[in-house]
Order: sequence, then structure tokens, then C-alpha cells
Amino acid sequence: MSLSPNPPGAAAGPADHAGRARHGGARSLSRRRFLGHGAAAGVAAAAASTAMNAATADPVSKDPESGERPAMSTGRAGRLLFTSQGRTALIHADGSGLRWFDFNEPDQVTWQPGPFFSDGKRLVFLSMEARRDGPGRPFAQFYHQTPTHLWVHDLVSGTLKEILTRDRLAPFCTPALLVSDDRLLVQVVRDSGGQIYNMNLDGSEAREFTQAGEGLPYGLSLSPDRRRVAYHLASPEGYQIWTSNTEGSERVRVAAHPDHLYFGPVWSPDGEWLVFQSCHFRDDPGHDWSDVWTARPDGRDLRPLTDGQAMWFAATYGNPRQRGGGSNGAAWTHDGRVLFPRRLPGSKVPWEFQAQRPDTDHFNRDYKPDSARGGVHLCRLDPRTRAITPLTAETPGTWDFRASESPDGASLVFARAETGGTPALWVADADGRHPRLLTRGLHDQGADHPVWLPMPGKGKTGSPS
Repeated sequence: MSLSPNPPGAAAGPADHAGRARHGGARSLSRRRFLGHGAAAGVAAAAASTAMNAATADPVSKDPESGERPAMSTGRAGRLLFTSQGRTALIHADGSGLRWFDFNEPDQVTWQPGPFFSDGKRLVFLSMEARRDGPGRPFAQFYHQTPTHLWVHDLVSGTLKEILTRDRLAPFCTPALLVSDDRLLVQVVRDSGGQIYNMNLDGSEAREFTQAGEGLPYGLSLSPDRRRVAYHLASPEGYQIWTSNTEGSERVRVAAHPDHLYFGPVWSPDGEWLVFQSCHFRDDPGHDWSDVWTARPDGRDLRPLTDGQAMWFAATYGNPRQRGGGSNGAAWTHDGRVLFPRRLPGSKVPWEFQAQRPDTDHFNRDYKPDSARGGVHLCRLDPRTRAITPLTAETPGTWDFRASESPDGASLVFARAETGGTPALWVADADGRHPRLLTRGLHDQGADHPVWLPMPGKGKTGSPS
């Protein structure tokens, strides 16, 4: 495995992350379980059968020009991972040091980064073989038949080791959360639906975290003290927010309502609050918009922080030749504020959801750029007062999204797309000043899902998103 500054032709694109399981069916499948991500994430751990031979493979962090291995960043610029055209890259926030991961593993079409280990140097990667859905093979019936593989990669040594090689529960397994350096929550999807299991990194000693038939759980977030997990559950009764311990017991239902699609809980830095979204899906079947909500982890003090479905939820971008997307989520800052993408009044996305048409590809949208209007800008929200501070300009035709704060609190990274265009990644000061273009992705074909690397010595288990 190596990193290359000038990668070969792009692999097939990653799973298209536009949308969610449509309001509530327990057997509906969603691509947002990836980073996400997901991180993936997410949006996206280790045992040992296919480690790269360090004597014959270039270390992942080695600079192919100088032959030297860059040190882990300690400056304020920081480093980021992002995805583009099914590939993953590493870049400094000042734009230097771009390197593309080149994992030489057979039959793996796309790669996505997942959660970091506590040392901040190792992380989980998810790879997928060629997708099993396609023309005549509907997403809901065939996508989860796609074989996936999980790996642990060391950014310093360059080693890559496959995990979940023992007692495999299904072909389609994705990393949901590292609850420790030894155990992983994994989403397992079968014909009967999805479940989360708590297991060792090699796949052994798997224990049910959620139960079969209760719905599809994803969007997991680990509390700062690593004792509790928050997630949303796409249940037969609708999308709900739950918390539990890391074994799945001591469960608390935080938010549930038949008219609200609750989505994407994230713990506050002090562990006292959750922030998540509420979409009025009956009026918005494409899940384009939502509001930001908050609650205590035990369900107390449940309340909205915005109104009027102010947040861009189902991000869709591009054009018929090149399209993509993925659910947006709110993100905490180090001082307890919330970052979110706010719609300009009257905004309408160019990719119009077709509610009257059967959804066979989990996108189900027609491109109508002439009817698009408005845009989205980034804001910081104070949960105590509901005061909103704009961070990027309100520019019609510009759609800013996927903002997150750097580990030192000094910078933001976000994606920006023009109407009909693919996104580029931008960085700015934490207050939104001095925005600057970071990358347009592989062959300038778009970049998405940025994830900050933990600061040296401050890594933590969990999800990257």
C-alpha cells in the first residue's frame, strides 16, 4: 500500500449517499450508514491476515519524491482525509502534502475512511467490491449483497491489516463505531434487515447491540466518556433517537414522533446534550430540509433550535453526468456551539425528488436546474439562546455544507458546490473569515466528506464524523 501524489485513473465512484431509508420501513436500506459519513462517517477496524509486507511495500506516509516520511502534523493547519471518485486522500489544511491512498488489494473498488483509534495514528478503512445492484437489480434487494471488507491502517508505519475475518455474519458489514481499541460496533445487513453487533476486531465474540426486526440503526455517536452510544433507528414507527450503553442495554428513547424524522444525534463536548435533526417528511418526501433539535441524553429538555426547516438535510449536487450527495449533519464546536448549513429563504434544490415514481436506486431525482433557486450558507448556532451567527456569505447559487471544526478550534473545513456543479473543499478561520480553496478532488471531479485527523496524542475511539 502506498500514497501517490499523482494517482492513476479514478476507480468507480463510491456508494451514492443521497437520501435515507424512506420514512420508517424497518427493511429499507440507507447509504448514510457509511461515513460519512459517513464518515464516515463517515464517514468507516484490525486483525491479521493480509498485512502488507513492510519490506516490499512503501510505507503509507512516505513521500515518493523525497523518500522521507512526513511527521505527524503538530501545527495549527492540521491534516484532513477526504474522498473523491471512490478514492481517499490525505492533505494538510494549508493545501500542501496531498497524497492519495493506493491500497493494492484485489477486487476492492472503493475505499472510505472510518473511525480512529485512541492513538490518533491508526484508523479503520471500509472497502467494497463491485456493487451487486444496478439496472434490473433494485437497490433495496441487491445493494446489501455487495461484499465489504474492513481494515486497520497505520498512517505512520503504512501497514494495512484486514479485520472481521472470523465468524463473518453477512457479506455486507460496515464499521459503525469503535467503542474501545479492542471492540467495534458493526452494522450487519441481511435480507431481513440491519442490526448492530458489538464484536472483537477480528469478528469473534459478536453480541447483539440491537435486535432483529426493530429497524435499521445507524448514525452512531460515542459519548465523551465512552460509556454511552447515541444513534437513530429507522423503525416501523419512524426514525427515532436512542441512547444506550456500549453493549446496547440500558436503552433510552430520546425522541420519537410519527410526524418527525429524527436523524443524526451527536454528543456535545461535555456529554450533557445531543444535537440532531428533525425532518417533516410527510411534506418533504425527498428529505431536503430539516430543523436542528437538542435534548438531554435521557430525553429531557427536548426542543427545536431552529424553525421553518432551516437546515439543508439531503445534500444532492452535480449534474446528470456526475452526481452525488449524502445526508448533512450538525456538528459541535469545542465551545459548545453548533455548526449547520442554513438555507436561504425560498431555496429549492436542482435535483427534484420524484415521490410519485418507485425508488429503485435510492436517489430517484430528476435534474431541473432551471427551477433551482437560493442556496445554503454555514452558520454557528448557540443552543442556549438560539442566536445564529452567519459564517459564510448568503450567495444564491452557492451551497455550503459538511462543516466541521479543527481539533484545535482554529479552523473550519467545509464543502462548497455551485448549482449543477460538484463540490470542492474549502477551509476558513473558525469565525468564517479568510475562506480559501483546498482541493477540487481527483482530476478536479469533486471532493466530499472531509474528516480532520486527531491531534497527536489526542486521538480517541469513535466515529470520524
